[in-house]
Amino acid sequence: MDRKFLMILVLGCGFMFVFTAFQTMCNIEKTILDSISQEDDTFKGEGYTSLAIIYLFFSLSNWLAPSFISFTGPRVAMVVGALTYTAFMITFMFPSTVLLYVGSAVLGLGASITWTGQGTYLARCSESTTISRNSGVFWALLQCSMFIGNLFVYYQFQDKTRIDKETRNLVIGVLTVIAVLGIVFLAALRSMPDNAEHDNELEQKHTGWDQAMYALKSAGQLFFTKKMLLLSLAFFYTGLELSFFSGVFGSAIGFTTKIAETPKEIVGLVGICIGAGEVFGGGLFGILGNKTTRFGRDPIVIVGYIMHMAAFFMTFINLPNSAPFKDTTDVSYLETPSASIALVCAFLLGLGDACFNTQIYSMLGGEYVNNAVGAFALFKFTQSVAAAISFFYSSHFGLYVQLAILVVTGTIGTIAFVFVEWGFKRQHREQEALDK
Repeated sequence: MDRKFLMILVLGCGFMFVFTAFQTMCNIEKTILDSISQEDDTFKGEGYTSLAIIYLFFSLSNWLAPSFISFTGPRVAMVVGALTYTAFMITFMFPSTVLLYVGSAVLGLGASITWTGQGTYLARCSESTTISRNSGVFWALLQCSMFIGNLFVYYQFQDKTRIDKETRNLVIGVLTVIAVLGIVFLAALRSMPDNAEHDNELEQKHTGWDQAMYALKSAGQLFFTKKMLLLSLAFFYTGLELSFFSGVFGSAIGFTTKIAETPKEIVGLVGICIGAGEVFGGGLFGILGNKTTRFGRDPIVIVGYIMHMAAFFMTFINLPNSAPFKDTTDVSYLETPSASIALVCAFLLGLGDACFNTQIYSMLGGEYVNNAVGAFALFKFTQSVAAAISFFYSSHFGLYVQLAILVVTGTIGTIAFVFVEWGFKRQHREQEALDK
C-alpha cells in the first residue's frame, strides 16, 4: 500500500477515536448537564455556553495555530491538541461550573492546532490527483465516530428520563478511554515532507520567532484575497450547521416529550443517523474522487445544500419552537412529532455536511497547496467563529429563528462556493491553453 495513503488511514482512525469521545459528548452535553443540575443546586453549568466558549477560543487561537505548527510540525500539534479533548472529557466526572468552562476554553485552544495540523498533514499526504479521494476517506473514517459513541449512549440512556451519576460516569469513562486510543494512533503517524514551495520557503528562509511571525503574516494576507473572502461565507455556514446538528438538534429532540415515551434515548439514534449520512457521503466521494476532480466540486455542494434545506423544512414542521431549551409538551405543525422524520432529518444533515466539508477540504488541499497551513487555519477560524456565535444565540433564539438563519446563510455560502469553484475551473482552462 502507498505509504501516504496508509498515513491517511492512520490519521482517520486517530481522529475517529478522539471524536468518538468529543462528538458524542457534544450531542449529549446539554442533557448531561441538565441532569447534574437536578442533583446539585450549586451547579450552574450550561451546555450551550460551554460549547460557545469552546468555539470562541477555537476561533481566536486559529490565528496562532500556523505559528505553533511552524515550530512543532503537524504531528506534534495534533497529539498536543488531542490531549486537551481528553482533559475536557474528564472534567465531567468532577461537576464544577468553573472547571467546565475552563476545560472548554483549554479545549478551544487545543482544537485550533489539532485541526490546522490535520489539514496540513492531509495536504502533505496528497497530490492534486488524490486530494479528493483522501479527503473523502478521511471524512468517512472521522464520522464513523458518530456510530460508536452514540450507539453506546443509546443503550445506556434507554428507559431513562434523567441521567443518573452512575450512568454518566460510565459513559464518560468509556469515552475518555476511547479518546486516549485515538491519541495513540496520532502518535504513530510518520513525518511527511512538505510538498509545497511556500512551506519549503518557510522552513529554509525563516527560523524561530521569525518563522512563526511569517506564518501568521502569510495567513493574514491570504484571508484578504477575493477568493478566500468568498469562501469564508461558505466556511461560516458550515460552522452554523455544525453547531446546529452537533449541539442543538439532538437536544431539541430529547426535550420534545411527545416524540416518544422516552425521548432521551432517541438522542443516541439521532447521532447514529447523522454519522450514517456523514460516512456514506465521505465514502462515496472517496470512491468517486477522480470523477469529482474532473467534473468539479460545485455539483456536490449544491446537492448538499438541497439536502440541508429539506432537513430544515421537515424539522420546522416536526419540532416545536421551544424544543432547544428544556422539556416541553408543545407541538409544531404536526400534532404528534415524528421520531422517524427526525431521524431522516438527521441523516440528511449528516450527508449534506459531508458534501460541504469534503469539497472544502478538496479545494483547500488542491488549490491552496502552497499555503496549506494558512488555508486550513482560516477555514477553521471562520467555521469556529460561526459555531461560537451559534451556540451563544442558541440559548436565546427559538428553533424557528435558528432554522431561518441557517436557510439564509446556507444559500449565501453555497452561491459563494460555486463562484469560487467556477473561478478555479476558468483558471485551469486558461493554464491548459497556455501549456498547449
